[in-house]
Amino acid sequence: MSSVSIPEDVFDVIILGGGPAGFTAGIYASRAGMKTLMLSGSAGASQITFTPHVENFPGFPDGVGGYELVQKLKKQAAKFGLQTKSEDAKSIKQIDLGGVKGWEVEAKSAYKTLALISATGTSWRKIGIPGEDEYVGRGISYCATCDAPFFRDREVAVIGGGDTAIEEAGFLTKFATKVTIIHRRDKLRATQIIQQRAFANEKINFIWDSYPEEIAGGDDGVTSLKIKNIKSGEMSELKVDGVFIFIGLDPNTELLKGIVDLDPSGYIQVDRDMKTSAPGIFAGGDCTCKLLRQVITACGDGATAAFAAQHYVRVLKGDSY
Repeated sequence: MSSVSIPEDVFDVIILGGGPAGFTAGIYASRAGMKTLMLSGSAGASQITFTPHVENFPGFPDGVGGYELVQKLKKQAAKFGLQTKSEDAKSIKQIDLGGVKGWEVEAKSAYKTLALISATGTSWRKIGIPGEDEYVGRGISYCATCDAPFFRDREVAVIGGGDTAIEEAGFLTKFATKVTIIHRRDKLRATQIIQQRAFANEKINFIWDSYPEEIAGGDDGVTSLKIKNIKSGEMSELKVDGVFIFIGLDPNTELLKGIVDLDPSGYIQVDRDMKTSAPGIFAGGDCTCKLLRQVITACGDGATAAFAAQHYVRVLKGDSY
């Protein structure tokens, strides 16, 4: 294939998302000499930045803070020339770029690129019960790391039974006098070592086979939680000053609906090279269909996506090897 003339304002790669997958992709793409732009979002934070201690990321025998890890990735990517803008992508469309197909991302400005990597991650899932929206920020939280200090010497509830819910419950005991975990089953989904820590913590209590029906409160915020036992149907009321909700995640993939194939839950379907169903669009990290959503797998996805995008761009330009 003969080389083509690409307009100077076109990026080789645009990365959406500023978490481990995005910054790893940025490191690999920029280090390979690709003209790369990251749109990290106006919030400027990924889910991992709210994790106080990551103890299973290789190379850190004593663990590492999520925020610290992302800052190290960001610094490393900048070293290789990654351009970063704290902007939210609003729309994506396919366009013609000098005789080849590319993509235009609309944010504060319109950015053109030959390849696109989605590393947009996930957002906390809401329960969708009365009182939830009303008391967000006034007793309801989706981030213990962010808000636990506001509940010093108070009693709180945690909804959920996975790793995040149980780890966050443990963190809350540093501040709250009592933490009650409410789980819809009679056993936890969290990994064994995390469960053991929770069961050994005297400040943590459990309400099994139950689900919250309503969050009640007043002018000063949350005051109680109405709970239904799934097996008996019995209703009860738990007096609490705060409710922390950790029932799962939803992928941030709205922009790509109708452009790439998604699974029924909205996660991006990719092959082993992180290619999506759309030419020139790759994806990695928590927004993709996968078994394990961890920092280490996100980094691997980002590296693979960047390498695949690099090869794709070189083929488009006619200078592949």
